[in-house]
Amino acid sequence: MSNDQKVIDITVLAQQLNAIAQTGLTYAKDVFDRERYETLQQMAVELIGSRFDIDAKTWNHVSEVGYATPKTDVRAFILREGKVLLVREADDGLWSLPSGWADVGDTPSIAVSREVKEETGLSVKVTKLLGVWDRNLNGHPPYPWHVYKHIFLCEEIGGSLALSHESTDIGFFDINELPELSLTRIVPEQIKVSMDIATSERPTWFD
Repeated sequence: MSNDQKVIDITVLAQQLNAIAQTGLTYAKDVFDRERYETLQQMAVELIGSRFDIDAKTWNHVSEVGYATPKTDVRAFILREGKVLLVREADDGLWSLPSGWADVGDTPSIAVSREVKEETGLSVKVTKLLGVWDRNLNGHPPYPWHVYKHIFLCEEIGGSLALSHESTDIGFFDINELPELSLTRIVPEQIKVSMDIATSERPTWFD
């Protein structure tokens, strides 16, 4: 087993420990059971903290309440003359598909359309789900949260390209000449598979 695989395994273990503790604290009635789940949650804090240096304030966002489920990431795949739209992220200077977290109350299509409008200035219509990717399985750097990434094919229906506070550049790129990607957000294989599905009869990808 490689060192990278060991890091990923520790991350997944911490995610699972925290999920068990979070769900247990939601439903446990016995005070001793709650103490055990709190201890388990602290173990998850220490595991994740050792890898990500997460402070207590940030941990409050990692460790939520209620039944634990993966977070939902929505991404837009927009083509113009055979090239895919990417935005350059302000926080790391690298490139990704327009994207964001789905908000409670949104449908997936509304969530991704909103993110496109906010990040690029374009109005779009969602036409197809290209893929659902488990972030833990597809070559992303380790991350505190367990995430399902949903990539949607979107058709331009209005607006014009405009930067947001979250991005420093924007443009359409040939699939074979992609800029350096923000691997925390997207990996080359996801873009290549999405392009194949968007331009063929290939079915939706899912893990």
